[in-house]
Amino acid sequence: MSGMITFKEAYDLVLEQSRNYGNEAIALKSATGRILQEEALADRDFPPFNRSTKDGIALNYNPVSEGHRSFMIQGILGAGVQPVALKDTMSCIEIMTGAVLPDGTDTVVMYEKLRIENGYAHLLEVPTQGANVHMAGSDAGLGTPLLPLNSVLTPGAIGILAAIGKTHPVVKKLPKILLISTGDELVAIDRQPKPYQIRISNTYSLNAALSYWGIQPVSTHMEDDRDIIRQKLVYAMQEMDVLLISGGVSKGKFDYIPGILHELGVKKSFHNILQRPGKPFWFGTDEKTGTVVFSFPGNPVSTFLCYYVYFVPWLKNSLGLPIPENKIYLGHDTAAHPQLCLFKSAILKKEGGNLSVITKEGSGSGDLTLLSGTDGFIRLDSADKPYKKGTAVPFIPT
Repeated sequence: MSGMITFKEAYDLVLEQSRNYGNEAIALKSATGRILQEEALADRDFPPFNRSTKDGIALNYNPVSEGHRSFMIQGILGAGVQPVALKDTMSCIEIMTGAVLPDGTDTVVMYEKLRIENGYAHLLEVPTQGANVHMAGSDAGLGTPLLPLNSVLTPGAIGILAAIGKTHPVVKKLPKILLISTGDELVAIDRQPKPYQIRISNTYSLNAALSYWGIQPVSTHMEDDRDIIRQKLVYAMQEMDVLLISGGVSKGKFDYIPGILHELGVKKSFHNILQRPGKPFWFGTDEKTGTVVFSFPGNPVSTFLCYYVYFVPWLKNSLGLPIPENKIYLGHDTAAHPQLCLFKSAILKKEGGNLSVITKEGSGSGDLTLLSGTDGFIRLDSADKPYKKGTAVPFIPT
């Protein structure tokens, strides 16, 4: 196994090539999942006024404290309507949830605790002063930071930006990505494959995975023709930030990718890793254009695995996001390899309140069904003895 590097060495080399693609302002509706690159400050008090949190009546509490329990209804006030002041403390105003508390009032009594008849509201029980009132500025004052830099824009964060009028927040740019499938054996998914052919699937799974990050990649297919591959790669590296290539990197007669990348001057960081699956993974960068090239083995499980094990941490590092190492307990004894780092498809299992994983075995990295119903991969670093049940191992969720 000379010439191969360890998983850890390969992982570190990938992260060393992380990139910063700058910032951009985008429409708020398209910003979900993006990384915020500007301060989100409250542009007014939140809430901006004393507001009612219930449907009922707004009144002045002083008469209540003196024993009064009936109040003449002065009018009705809805949300979004300019309020009128209370005429006198023996009156009240019907008020709806979200409406501005009228001047002269300080307490809201919900309808469920009232009896209304003949133009009067009668209290069924004594309220607490200030009840059901959301005070102005109690959530945040003018100028208060609401979201820190490098926040991931979750649906909740999008709502906050909308509330402060950020129509086009500044976020980190995402890389332009080209997905490339290779091989004469692959046909479009709308075609009936011949007995010696299969449908393209890897670029579809990668496209779906990238959509989680808000990335809309371009996809293409390259047949096993050196000239066509060379021509397409030259163009791709001039136009794209990242190439995710599936197939064409092993030692077969038609595995042209490594040789062509070398001819084009793309600097190889590594080719072949002491791991299974995904051993022939090729990684490098074009120093002229800065394009980062992930050239994955073509078997479906290998491509899928390498995407999550290497590309996702690279993307997180490029976006300034943390890369936590998740660990989980093995649900059974699991064989290790003395030299190879093993990745196994895993299913989460709950027993007695404890979460563990069981491995899902298949017929190899070409077994597409391994990806069905699995929750991710576990990583078993090389070892001379099996991993015992209950051992905590790294878990890569997919």
